[in-house]
Amino acid sequence: MKNRLPFILLAWIVAEVYFFQIVETVAPGGIFSWLYRLPELLLLAGFVLVAGLRFSGRSTTRLGSWLMALAVLSVVPKLFAMPVLLLEDLTRIFRHFPPRSIWVSELALIIAAIPFVGLIYGMTGGRHRYKVHHVNPEFTDLPEAFDGFTITQLSDIHAGSFTSKKGVEKGIALVNKQQSDLILFTGDLVNNEASEMEPWIPTFAQLKAPFGKYSVLGNHDYGDYKQWPSKQAQAANLHRLKEVHHEIGFNLLLNQATHIEKDGQSIALIGVENWGKGGFHKYGDLELAGESIPDKEFKILMSHDPSHWEAKTLDHTKHINLALAGHTHGMQFGIELFGFQWSPVKYVYPQWAGLYNRHGKYLYVNRGFGFLGFKGRIGIWPEITVIKLKKRKD
Repeated sequence: MKNRLPFILLAWIVAEVYFFQIVETVAPGGIFSWLYRLPELLLLAGFVLVAGLRFSGRSTTRLGSWLMALAVLSVVPKLFAMPVLLLEDLTRIFRHFPPRSIWVSELALIIAAIPFVGLIYGMTGGRHRYKVHHVNPEFTDLPEAFDGFTITQLSDIHAGSFTSKKGVEKGIALVNKQQSDLILFTGDLVNNEASEMEPWIPTFAQLKAPFGKYSVLGNHDYGDYKQWPSKQAQAANLHRLKEVHHEIGFNLLLNQATHIEKDGQSIALIGVENWGKGGFHKYGDLELAGESIPDKEFKILMSHDPSHWEAKTLDHTKHINLALAGHTHGMQFGIELFGFQWSPVKYVYPQWAGLYNRHGKYLYVNRGFGFLGFKGRIGIWPEITVIKLKKRKD
């Protein structure tokens, strides 16, 4: 991220210079020109305030989230309109740089208004526009008793980002409406601190499933992205978060496995701590988690980061039938229409949303229940996954 920061700042500065020109072209010296400056002034004041709070050791999670939203609202629409302005500049070069055309400037403003409206919707209605995704993976070795067994998967709650109790309760009600046999949560309950979840414990404790509720930790749950006064403080935070899982009714699996039993048959459920490629911590230990599970038993793995699947899971001797992950959020931005899927996150994570099959071994990547950074979603809506296990009839 540090290596990209100069390029991000450069893009922001160029966009600001260009758009100041078109604002002055359309409404020179008017109130619109001053209103245009207001978001930038608020951003500057906000960044100074965040720096001061961080220096004093205070939490900046909520303020930082609002600043991110304001920055996205300020910059992204301008980037959409930049090609029009750059094209005009190419023609101005050959015309000895005459003043900017008013109609081209107005066109650029109209183009910028389209993503601006979309972003506003994403921050209001989009962030709680929960969508239920149904998948029916088939397995030859699924025990007969589990043919038709249903699992609701949730991931990436990020409680510290929530502000609407009504919006979250709508999502919880929709989860319970699915009446699945089992609920599995694949990590990132909070952004940084266990305290983020305190006001939401009664809400999430309402989740119901007859065969239980199980969970694992995600990369944000360890508090690794916050400066703590001591290692003991960070450890105490993680301890409290584990207690919160219990208070919600989640059975937290920490490199552990258990069995789900039905009609005299069973399947194995394995849960590993976070393991991610690149700079992410590798707390997960699949060897340890699955050591007590027979090789031939049907297995479901909960592992927060989908990169774990190709790196460690696919070729594992235990033969993991179904892996469940989250983490990517689908970048909270993309297109999903008529079977077509696209999001910028695909260039980082080959498996970023939905069901993947490799030689009869499945991975499902949940798009996330909550949101982080940008306070909304556009095109990639918050997800509730319903997985119906099916026995393949040969």
